[in-house]
Amino acid sequence: MQFKHVTLDFDGSVAILKLDHQEVMNAVSIDMLGGLAEALDAIDDKLDEVRCLVITGAGRAFCTGANLQGRNQQAKPGRSNAGAALETAFHPFLRRLRKLHCPIVTAVNGPAAGAGMSFALMGDLILCARSSYFLQAFRRIGLVPDCGSTWLLPRLIGKARSVELSLLGERLPAEKALEWGLVNRVYDDAALMEETMKLAHDLANGPTIALSLIRKLYWDSPENTLEDQLNLECESQRIAGRAEDFKEGVTAFLEKRPAKFKGK
Repeated sequence: MQFKHVTLDFDGSVAILKLDHQEVMNAVSIDMLGGLAEALDAIDDKLDEVRCLVITGAGRAFCTGANLQGRNQQAKPGRSNAGAALETAFHPFLRRLRKLHCPIVTAVNGPAAGAGMSFALMGDLILCARSSYFLQAFRRIGLVPDCGSTWLLPRLIGKARSVELSLLGERLPAEKALEWGLVNRVYDDAALMEETMKLAHDLANGPTIALSLIRKLYWDSPENTLEDQLNLECESQRIAGRAEDFKEGVTAFLEKRPAKFKGK
């Protein structure tokens, strides 16, 4: 399926969403954000079928941040509202990813800069090509990190490293990102998508309701007290325990066979 600067394909129960504006190395425009929203709508239409989402980039880049073409005519000191598009387009997309009903795997196949870095970090599992890198590019154009960067980064790699990335605007290679605990796995470039799809299908064959609840637990955890989190775990366990997959999981365990989860 083709949307504005976005491609959506389905491989069984895995949806593959590809940022696809290669002329600008998949930089994000309002048009692309519209395409991303339509792609998520298409996934919602297949809610019972899609059990894992892969996000990657077409060509040589994952996403090089906001598309600045034409911005130089618009940027007028004292009158430009650089945050407007965040409220109307970027934030709704990020919120939809956070609330998605299934796991997200991001396959970072090249540079992930600015907003593109935030998009990559929305993955529950973040896989990288060895040649890929991350960049907090905002200081290079006189702006501050956005798209959740200042919330995500300190929780993933700590304040000192987050501030360093943001103030200096230096590249963070994939291998160093792995060493810092920012990403999960690094593969040779040629192997990235094959390994990504293996992992995505493994997740898609899992207990989707439980996996969705696991996502929510970890997203909510940084904002909760221990008591809040204990209560959330309890409620989540009640929901998971009512699913058909829980019964199948226990039965398979007792019968000493692999479980055949249906995502229900």
